[in-house]
Parts: sequence; structure tokens; C-alpha cells
Amino acid sequence: MPTETPCDQPPRFSAVIFDMDGLLLDTERIALETFGQACRELQIGDHPEVFFRCLGTSHIRAREFIREGMQGKVDHDIFWNEWDRHYKAAHASQPVPLKPGVTPLLTMLASRQLPMAVATSTRSADALQKLESAGIVGHFTAIIGGEQVEDGKPHPAIYLKAARTLGVNPADCLALEDSDNGVRAAVAAGMTVIQVPDLVPPSAALRELGHTVLASLDDVGAFAFGSAGERPA
Repeated sequence: MPTETPCDQPPRFSAVIFDMDGLLLDTERIALETFGQACRELQIGDHPEVFFRCLGTSHIRAREFIREGMQGKVDHDIFWNEWDRHYKAAHASQPVPLKPGVTPLLTMLASRQLPMAVATSTRSADALQKLESAGIVGHFTAIIGGEQVEDGKPHPAIYLKAARTLGVNPADCLALEDSDNGVRAAVAAGMTVIQVPDLVPPSAALRELGHTVLASLDDVGAFAFGSAGERPA
């Protein structure tokens, strides 16, 4: 994946808003693995196309995609419950893993005293538990979960709420995302958007939005702040 060239004069941001799963936390691989477990257990074959539709969406939208995708194969509630059981068991057996570059980036942003929030399609209580397990919850002023807005990603509501909660103008926010749905939400909110793709590379149509795509969170500091992490004097 090509990495964009850093700006000569990076813009100034008032806040940074993060997606969570697949960006901060390496949870989407666990979700994919446990989705496959549920498929095999219920003997319905592999259906990764259904899983990928769920990425970056709200709990309600994901359940709707499961209902549509499992039609004629298995009762969608049975599938959802099996997937959820395997997913929770996987998380209970190990700490939530961080994606590469998370700790240095959060440390750099904290050194600049930039307020940070999480805007995730995951429910707030679950998001809080994951961030606590990963040891990074203290970095965030606000955690906005999917149930806090009526319309989930790709609607901009969750990013707009995050900006309001932080008391900043959306246009002054940097949004960091991994999924297509999340990118569309943050762009629609009027934010500067950097995408660090996880399981799915951005489509040609998504790239037409004109946002920045980087290979890793390790690249964000240099690109967006002109710094490898040191605090300016």
C-alpha cells in the first residue's frame, strides 16, 4: 500500500477522533475468525462477504446485514448468538491487542495536549471494556458508542457528536479510520480524514473522496503533525 507524502506545512488540529476496532484495537481479525467459527459450527459454509458488510457499521445495521446474508441458510438470530458467543470467549481468554503504532501516537498527541475521543460503532459499555483491557482508555476525553446516535456510520452523526462533546468545530478535527463506512462518516462530518486500512483496502470509489491513506498509525505523526513524536519547544 503506498504511503502519502507528508505535508510541508501540516494543518493545526483542535482535536483527534479515533475509530476503535481495526484502527486502535486489532479486533477485526478476531471478529473474522469467530465469524468463521460460527459458520463452521452451523455447517453453512464460509460467507466472508457477509462479514465484510458489517465492518464499521452500527450494531443495528450489522444485525440487518446478518439477517439478509443468512437468509435461507440459518436463522439469523441463532447465527448472531453463536458468533457473539465465540467472539466474547476469544476476548475473555486474552488481552485486547493494540494495532501497531497506537502507543507512540497517543503519547505524542498527549504531549501536545490535544483532546482525543473515540467514535465507534461498538456499544459504549463494550468499547469502554475493550479500551480498559488494552490499557489506553485514560487517553480519551470521550467515548461515543454506536447506541448514542440514531444513525450509524456511514452517516456523520457519531463524528459530529464526538466534536460537540469535545467542544470543537468538526472542521478543526483530525479523524482516523480504517473502514470505508467510517471514512465516509468522517468526511461527511467535514473533518480531515486519514485512513489506515485493516482487513479491506479502500475501494477506488472511496479514494475519490480525496482523503489520505497511510499504511500504519506509525506514519500519522509525521504526516499530520510534521513530527516523529517529539514535543516542540
